[in-house]
Amino acid sequence: MSTPQNLTIRPRNISFAPVGKDDRWWLGGDPFATAFFNALSVTFPQGERFFMDAVRRYKDQADGVLLEQINAFITQEAMHTREHVAFNRQVAVHGFDVAGMEARTRKRLDFARTRHPRLQLGATIALEHFTAVLANALLSDPRHLEGATPEARDLWRWHAVEEIEHKSVAFDTFMAVTKDITAFRRWHIRVWTMVMATALLFIVVSQNMRDLLARDGIRGWKAWAGTMKLLWFKPGMLRQALGPYLTYFAPRFHPWDHDDRNLLRDAEQELSAAYPAGALA
Repeated sequence: MSTPQNLTIRPRNISFAPVGKDDRWWLGGDPFATAFFNALSVTFPQGERFFMDAVRRYKDQADGVLLEQINAFITQEAMHTREHVAFNRQVAVHGFDVAGMEARTRKRLDFARTRHPRLQLGATIALEHFTAVLANALLSDPRHLEGATPEARDLWRWHAVEEIEHKSVAFDTFMAVTKDITAFRRWHIRVWTMVMATALLFIVVSQNMRDLLARDGIRGWKAWAGTMKLLWFKPGMLRQALGPYLTYFAPRFHPWDHDDRNLLRDAEQELSAAYPAGALA
């Protein structure tokens, strides 16, 4: 499988209203669901800057369609960064230590930046796959955002649409810049960086969730049980994402082995109706 020839990666320059000051638990009044999405959001600005740098570094080795897609990818990620910075600012309003969580993310990514550029690109394609399968789960199952404030719901659906849309850009860049090495070596880099990137993501997000829940007085076994229930059972985003995540380890894997563009059409229609002036870049 390869990237569909008729794929269009289109940055949607939308600015979302901030979550209200009274919306501490903006996702249906659920502290666990709110903490999960907040914990992810805090990692996004720095994570997306890392992705942009990793791909941008190899722009001079791309041309034609791939170069156009790299430019669109960078534009989309830059706007995701902008909107999650604003979102995270509202999380901090409720007394959560966003600065501390950002420092945690920065420390991990600063270490990653010391690795070889190919390994940084490998980590990027790994995490782009992870975000794409989470985006698929989010758009496939409305329970994940059930009860969310309209602004937050729109933000997360917009982000999910674009994560799916550009899910192969970093991968195709990686394949282009590793054409001089064996297929086994290329696969080994992909697998190794996925294992390391998954560990990094789980450590950072779980520690973020722990801190967010502790600020709400939820600690120990209650925090653990509530988190496991949310992520693995009801609605179970990680359970839903596990199968698609594991496809990455196949030697001939490509992100578009699963063409889920049908999910984009419905979400984009809703966004275009709600933000007619900003739905297109």
